[in-house]
Amino acid sequence: MKPNILIVTASDGNNLKLANTLLDISKEYEAQFEVINLLDLNLPLYTAKEEKNGTPADATYITKKFMDANGFVFLAPEYNGSVPPALNNTIAWISRSGNDNWRDALNTKPAVLGTHSGGGGNHVLMAMQEQFAFIGCNIIGRKLLTSYAKELNVDSAKEVISQLVKISSI
Repeated sequence: MKPNILIVTASDGNNLKLANTLLDISKEYEAQFEVINLLDLNLPLYTAKEEKNGTPADATYITKKFMDANGFVFLAPEYNGSVPPALNNTIAWISRSGNDNWRDALNTKPAVLGTHSGGGGNHVLMAMQEQFAFIGCNIIGRKLLTSYAKELNVDSAKEVISQLVKISSI
């Protein structure tokens, strides 16, 4: 069976363009890839007070998508040296989705981290590595880092996608 891999972006700008480029590249591999733009979700800012209003439909939707995935590519711009609010908010809602096994949405699953950043991007990659490793993802060592001055290295992207597909198939 082909692994199901989500390309998750927290941007409707250059990281979404990068996600779609990776989706085009992924057609060479024996896996089912899908782009999910977190900005398309209707998720209010997670707070305990907001949770009392019930779990939003999009929180249930994204939790199921993550639960069904075998692997991930996470793409996010750098926000003040860290991850964008949309990514943190999504993770918060997944963890509070009412699913007692919510950790299965990420735990032990392989993940590639990447960014298109105007400010270097290393800080967001480090922040995502720490966050996703803490949640239980198995982070693939090679990262995807692009900027206005540094285009995507297609050979590197193919290699990291190949690794992801291989590990997701186990």
